[in-house]
Amino acid sequence: MQLRDLHGTPGHLIRRAQQIAVALFMEECAELDLTPVQYAALVAVHEHPGIDATRLSALIAFDRSTLGNVLERLEARKLVQRYASPEDKRVKLLRLSPAGIAMLARASAPVMRAQQRILAPLKPSDRERLIVLLEQLVELNNEASRAPQRAAG
Repeated sequence: MQLRDLHGTPGHLIRRAQQIAVALFMEECAELDLTPVQYAALVAVHEHPGIDATRLSALIAFDRSTLGNVLERLEARKLVQRYASPEDKRVKLLRLSPAGIAMLARASAPVMRAQQRILAPLKPSDRERLIVLLEQLVELNNEASRAPQRAAG
């Protein structure tokens, strides 16, 4: 395979698209000092207060061991609170702090701008088609992931 061939492979193109998506997210959210994974964690904890880290990692399709570092940073910034489960004191549950709720509200507009910028170069009909195809690709390959996405429950 030559370099020009590599540049047309789905894996390479998806990796490049991910780099671009992260760069645009970080640019839009620079003043918030928030990463895409931190944002996903905040959204999921907000939607599922009292969730444990293992279930959270499945909801946002992120490696459990790496998620621990993400949660430590969010906790250090006082955006997430960990507390012992009433049923099993060894299990730590998560909830957003008031600062975490405020961060989600502040992040909403910059995150939406980043998502719009990712798709902006495409025609509107191509934007919709890309999203549909990406959803299919992710769903059909979910089990191949190191961290498959799982529904809440």
